[in-house]
Amino acid sequence: MVKGKRKPMDEINSVISVYSKILVVGCGGCVSVCLAGGQREVLELVEDLKEYSGNTKQFKTYTVERQCSQNFLSELDDMAAVCDCVISMACGAGVQYLAERFPKLPVFPVLNTMAIGVDREIGVYEEKCRACGECVLAYTGGICPVTKCAKGLSNGPCGGTNKGMCEINKSISCAWNDIYQRLSDQGRLDNILKIQEPMQWQNQTQRTIVQDAYASRYSR
Repeated sequence: MVKGKRKPMDEINSVISVYSKILVVGCGGCVSVCLAGGQREVLELVEDLKEYSGNTKQFKTYTVERQCSQNFLSELDDMAAVCDCVISMACGAGVQYLAERFPKLPVFPVLNTMAIGVDREIGVYEEKCRACGECVLAYTGGICPVTKCAKGLSNGPCGGTNKGMCEINKSISCAWNDIYQRLSDQGRLDNILKIQEPMQWQNQTQRTIVQDAYASRYSR
């Protein structure tokens, strides 16, 4: 799930300083679950902004079910029509979808999109995936070398690993040592001998992801 964190108040206030009627849009999806951009966080942000600006601005608030789906954005049309800017408490995808929906209004992000990760504790999240588009978890025992290895190595550890720990951060275990141990426990060490081709750099252009079951619908 996507994880986000609120930007510093100085940064948020600086981008909205010249606007007086502001629509604050939350998202009930990922950022709500990670306690960064749901309805509660929207109301908390407005209170902080009112205090910061000395109650000189007018705020409208609304939390859509998901900002990454156009099916929910029409709910904002009437409110956006009487505001002079929008601030989004969604991930970067949600911000861009709002900007596409309201091209004549400035749309500003409130969150920094941090990672795709898991919940470790309440409010504590760990990055697990970089969305590289070439998942190798089937061969690495469910441990991602792109994310966990500090060097993103695809075929075994570097020369700096020492006693199972990473040379970049000695408090973190070496990803490839973990992969070795996991595959050994599963009786699948032969996977280590399968050389993985270098990953292709795929982020030069914007990607659209279509699930295979729906590919025929959009192939025309």
